[in-house]
Formats: sequence, C-alpha cells, structure tokens
Amino acid sequence: MTDIEQKKIFAKNLLTLLEKNGKTQREVADSISVSPQTFNTWCQGIALPRMGKIQKLADYFNVDKTFLIDPEPLSEASDAPYYLNDETRQIAQEAFENPELRTLFHVARDIPPERLKAHIEFMKSLKAQEKDDPDEPC
Repeated sequence: MTDIEQKKIFAKNLLTLLEKNGKTQREVADSISVSPQTFNTWCQGIALPRMGKIQKLADYFNVDKTFLIDPEPLSEASDAPYYLNDETRQIAQEAFENPELRTLFHVARDIPPERLKAHIEFMKSLKAQEKDDPDEPC
C-alpha cells in the first residue's frame, strides 16, 4: 500500500469516528495535545500522525488503533454503541472526558491481576444488587 493510500484510509476512518462521536476536529486536537492545523492535515489525508498519536486517538475514541489504519470500513460491530442505555453512554463519556476520572478507563493497563479480579467481583456484586432491588442504593 502506498503512503498516499494509507493517508486517505486514515483520513476516512478518522472522519468517520469524528462524525459518529459528534466531535469537532478542534475538540479532539485539544484533547490529544496537537494543533488544530496538524489535526486538519490528518483529516485531509495530507499527513499521517506518528503511532503514539494514533494510539492517543484510539484511546480517545475508545477503539483499537486498527480502526484508524485498517483499509476496511469500520465493522458493523463498531456501529453499535458500547453502552446500550443513552444515559449510561452520556455519563461514561463525561467520565472519560474528565481528566480526573479518565483513569477509570485505563485501570486495567497496569493493575496487578489480584486487584483487577477484586474490581471485577465488586462490579459483579453491584450488578447482582441491582437485579435484586433496583431501588435500593448501592
């Protein structure tokens, strides 16, 4: 694949993610610490970001970086929202955009396995409580 083809694929996939997530170029550029001009060159297929910025974009949109560089259109699975409930989706997005809470989305990267298992068990117990009595606060 030529460099020009790769730039076009990346630009198309990036624009698709922007549209699907209702984000502007400036919003995302600010979030990943690049200038709006640089971000725009990516969207126009003029330049490709380095892999570190591709990873930041993937993290921002909560997708695998292959979604940005893959020549195939984004799969149908990516069309479906991760959160099924609109209110849950909005709360999760707000938490992700809050720098103090964003670490919740990355907790599994370097957490020891026993702590990760404890977190999972805690989440399961909350879910079980919800099924037993949805009106009872956790």
